[in-house]
This record gives sequence, C-alpha cells and structure tokens, in this order.
Amino acid sequence: MCGIAGFIHLGESRHVSSFRLTAMLKPIVHRGPDDGGVWVDAQHSVALGHRRLSILDLSPAGHQPMTSSCGRYVIVFNGEIYNHLDIRKNLETAGSLPICGWRGHSDTETLLACFSAWGIEKTLQSTVGMFALALWDKHEKSLTLARDRIGEKPLYYGWQNGVFLFGSELKALKAHPAFSGEMDWHAASTFLRLNYIPAPSSIYQGIFKLVPGTFLPLTQHHVQQRTLPPPVPYWSLGDAAAQGLENPFIGSFADAVDQLETLVRQAVQLQSVADVPVGAFLSGGIDSSTVVAMMQSSTTSKVTTFSIGMPDAKMDESQHAAAVARHLGTNHVEHVIQPHEALDLIPRLSEIWDEPFADSSQIPTYLVSQLAKQQVSVALSGDGGDEFFLGYSQYVFYQKIWRARHLGRLPWTPAFKALKMFEGSQRVASVSRRSQTVVNAWRQPNAQMLNRYWFDRYRQRKVPLAEQCSVEMLDFPVLGDVASTAGLWDAGTYLPDDILVKVDRAAMANSLETRAPLLDHRIIEFACSLPLKYKLNGGISKKVLREVLYRHVPKSIVNRPKMGFDIPLSSWLRKELRPWVEETISKIEHDSPNFDRPAIFQLWNEHLSGQIDHTDQIWALLSLLTFINRQN
Repeated sequence: MCGIAGFIHLGESRHVSSFRLTAMLKPIVHRGPDDGGVWVDAQHSVALGHRRLSILDLSPAGHQPMTSSCGRYVIVFNGEIYNHLDIRKNLETAGSLPICGWRGHSDTETLLACFSAWGIEKTLQSTVGMFALALWDKHEKSLTLARDRIGEKPLYYGWQNGVFLFGSELKALKAHPAFSGEMDWHAASTFLRLNYIPAPSSIYQGIFKLVPGTFLPLTQHHVQQRTLPPPVPYWSLGDAAAQGLENPFIGSFADAVDQLETLVRQAVQLQSVADVPVGAFLSGGIDSSTVVAMMQSSTTSKVTTFSIGMPDAKMDESQHAAAVARHLGTNHVEHVIQPHEALDLIPRLSEIWDEPFADSSQIPTYLVSQLAKQQVSVALSGDGGDEFFLGYSQYVFYQKIWRARHLGRLPWTPAFKALKMFEGSQRVASVSRRSQTVVNAWRQPNAQMLNRYWFDRYRQRKVPLAEQCSVEMLDFPVLGDVASTAGLWDAGTYLPDDILVKVDRAAMANSLETRAPLLDHRIIEFACSLPLKYKLNGGISKKVLREVLYRHVPKSIVNRPKMGFDIPLSSWLRKELRPWVEETISKIEHDSPNFDRPAIFQLWNEHLSGQIDHTDQIWALLSLLTFINRQN
C-alpha cells in the first residue's frame, strides 16, 4: 500500500517540478513511510511521485517510480496485484520476459512487463487485486490513470489553472500552487443527503474521483487542449450483474456452498501473501469470521486477529469476536474504546478523511487500525459480504414490502414486523419514523421504481443549505428482484464511496494496509450468478456465505442479529460533544449565502430535546462545517 501523486505542467523546469512534487508527497507520507521517490520528464513537463509502504519485495528493487525494462513506461503504483506470480508465469510461457530479466519480485515490475507485452486494457483485465496507478508512456507522450474494479484504492484527478493534477488523497493535490480549491456546493448538498460524496464527484469543482473499473487515457491532445477524456471501462459491476442473469448458476445449494468456499479460500490465501506480518479484523460477524476461518485453516501458525469493544453493551460485539477467536484458535487482541479516545479523535477526522465524510463508524475503524498496526502491517477484512450476499437488514424489509404489494395487502403487518425485527439497526431506524414512507414504498409499481423511490428518498431529503441541489450518480441495471437491485446499487455507490473510503483513510492514517478477500472480482461475479434464494431466503440473509462459515464455526457462536460498527454518537452529541457542536454551528453567519441557519438550529434543538433523533444529519453537517473551517 502506498501513496501516489503527480502532475503535468507545460513549460515548467525540472528543478521546479521536483520541488513541487516533493511538496505534494509530504502530506501523504503516512501512506508510505518506508521510502519515497520522484521522476520528472522536463521535456514534457511530467512529474510522477511515490510514497512506499513496503509489503512485497522490501529490497531497493521495489523502489518507485519504476521504469519498464524496455524503457518505454514509467509507473507509480498503489496497491497489490495478488496474482502477479501467475501473470509472470504467463509472460514467461509466452516468451514476453523483460529484456534484462526480472530485477526483483515486486508486483509493480510484473505490471510494467505486462503493459509492455499486452497493452493497457488487457493488463488491467488480467489482474486480481486492488490498485490505483499512473503510467507514463514515453513513446506516445500519454498518461494513463487506472483504478481497481471495486474502488478499494482512491485516485483523484483534474485540471486546475492549466495544470493536470492527480493523487491518492486530496491533500496531495492541495499542496500544488495551481490548486484553486473552489467548493462544489452541488456535491455538498448531495453529501448532506447521503453522508458521503459519490464518484465521480469530489467536494472541489474540477476535481474528480476516477470511477472504479476504469482507466483514463490522457493524450497530448488532451494536455494541449486542457480537456479530460471520458474514463474507459475495463470491467463493469453492471456488466457482471447482467452476465449473472444471462448465465445463472444452475447447481444445487450444496454445490454453491462448495464453490463459494473454494473461491473464498483461494482469495484469502492469495491475499495472505506478504513479506511483512499479516493479521485480520474480526468483529464476530459472518463476513469477518468467514475470512478468518479460511485464513486460520490455511496455516499451521496462529493468525493474529483484532477487534474493538464498546463501553455500551448494546453496541459491543467484542464478546462475539472473542468467541469466534477461541473456537478458531487465533491469537486475539482486543481493545475496549474509552469515550475519551473517540472524543480526542474527532477534531482530526476532517484532516484524515480530507473531504466531508460522515459515517460515524470511521472512529472505531480508525482505532482498530491503530490497534492492528502495533503488531502487523497488513490486515484482512470482511468488507463486501453485505452488498454481494444481501446482508443488510433493509434487503429483508424490501422483500417484505414487495411481497405485501404482490399479495395486494397494505404493508402494515408484514412491513412493521420486519421493522420490529431490525429496530436496532441505524440504517432501518429511519424507516420506522414515518408510516407514510412505508405506504409510498408499497405503492411503487415495480422493483425498479421501488428501488428508485427508496434511493431518491435520501437524495431529495431537505438539507440545511440555501440552495437545494444534488449531483447525478452512476446508474446501474435493474435485476430480477428488488433486494438484488438494491444490493447492486449499494455495491456500486455505498460500498466504494463510503465503506472503502472509510477503511482506506482509517488504515492508511496508521500506515496499515487492508485487504478485502470478499471483493475478489471472481467472488463478485459468482455472487451475481446465484439465485436470490441462495442469498436471501425466509428472512435469512447471506445464506450461502453462512453455510460456508458453519463448516468451520458452529451456528450457536455466530447466529445473532447484525449489529454494525456503531458508537453512542446520539448521546455524545447531546452530552460530551454538545459544546463543540454549538461552537461549530454558531460560527455560521446570520446572512450566510450557503447555509440555512434557522433550519440548522431547529434541527439541533429537536435533537437536543430528544424530540427527533437527527444524529445522521447533524454528524454530516458537522463534518461539512469542520471541513470548511479548515479551509479558511
């Protein structure tokens, strides 16, 4: 795991470019504290920079920026290509070895050899991994940016005052003097609805997130014209879902469990390879427990696992994680969060996440990453299981609503029984506040319209800004049922732009690499081919993934309601954080051109009195205000 940055600025000298590039790398040194390097082509005013967190090939042979053996390509690369040794064998079989042979055993060198032999698109399609990269082609005088299929690794880019900038985090771009930093209030409005900013937008005008599964080919024409080409897809989540419908899995449920266990085991084994210590996050839930079970069963040594406990027993999963760890025989490390640890972290959140971000589980995610870094440099996680195997509780609710509609019944009985089942879930709690919302959902004529209504419900939520606006989001196909359609939307938006952003920034702030075996694209494609009943059936979510886990951990240990990674934020806002909240919102000018000050204070007073729980909206508002205050 590393950090990358760079730019193209026509007419700038080598000395100036090196100085500015070094300045861009300094704010992201946490992403790569072990080594750093710069490469500048003065003739074409291209500068590529890299900060290295050494995971594979710790020798100088892994140093970046790295030039291909043929001399044509220069790369800066952040991430891991898990199948790079298999790719090397394919290159060797085809007689496409580097001119001078292999210099080391890094995946970066493997990528360069592939680009030389196969070109951009075929190379990217051959990879199994997570990455963000920039590749300079000396022959074509072109720069290519690329990002992994699901969006595990971040990559920002855009033109600012005649300079093309790119980097792993916004703070790298902001360090260049050409960066203007004009707020995008459309993105801010969308953020207050969703609590994250969806790709391809960022909080700044003219700066974009590269969409997962695409590459951006910036040619000399684009450089001369100061324009941006459209990203080119080399893999598509929508296409994977469509292929799954066209070529569905036809085996039995037992066959599906066998195949999924094989795929997960292979992914875990690939992602456990490193030249540094590797551990795993363990919450005791289905996803992380499955990953740890596969990990522990593939080695004779004890896997080191990490979990965070909460002082509030209602939110504490640590005892469940400990039970799984005892059964599997891992070396388990646990830490119970003390309120002062979380409260002390809050002033740093805006700096760590670099743009407005309001998933409050960012706090325990940062703290468990901090805990893990004390013993390992790589941690495996269970991210992806909920989206691709339909684990979120609202998917059960969708099915209840949809079944009620098809039976011609009003949704009261089945819908509210479903709500009662999941009343502890934050993501479902908002559903139960207004019965009219349930009725409106029930009235939607088809699965597409139900999913669109549910999604637009959040997009159209009134926010305390002077102007109500939003950015357009990526679209995804409608699948055969409402739960699968919703899962696909979450996998294409919520997963990369909330969950993976949360994990990347929290882990990299601690110089920890995280890996998510369930996001192996072969597992995703397999999940897309499964019938709904293998994933969600009779109110049981992640059915096929559960069965894989039950082969290693008894049901009695892991069968429990989903808890999430929550903190007692609602109470903290009313008590410990109240002075900070009121100081922050009081800074809003009475005649602010952007914020609706009366609406904000109404929101706060309703929450303070306990009349309505506005935790999500207030946390998002505080994130935005804190971000703005840091810019001034």
